[in-house]
Amino acid sequence: MEYIDIEKQLIPYRFEISLSGTVFTFEVHYNSEFDFFTVDLERDGEVLVTGEKLIYGVPLFVDSADERFPKVMIIPFDESGNSDRVTWDSMSENVFLFIGGVEDG
Repeated sequence: MEYIDIEKQLIPYRFEISLSGTVFTFEVHYNSEFDFFTVDLERDGEVLVTGEKLIYGVPLFVDSADERFPKVMIIPFDESGNSDRVTWDSMSENVFLFIGGVEDG
């Protein structure tokens, strides 16, 4: 499966990615006090979401998605089954942001 690699040593950082033929800008942040990651999402310079928390097994942007958002699901997940949380130690070691199928609607 395809996934988005988070480069922890660069945090906070921004990168562009093409999803279903549309370019999005992700900005990744880490909260060291409470050990969680967040992402901001932009499309064509428009901020769509700020501070979306990465929660294991929960697709990103489901609470706010509309036609401007990626048409694919992005889910923090560990294929090996060793992790069930998105933490500094698990991110990009066991847990990756997997790109799933096209969402309906």
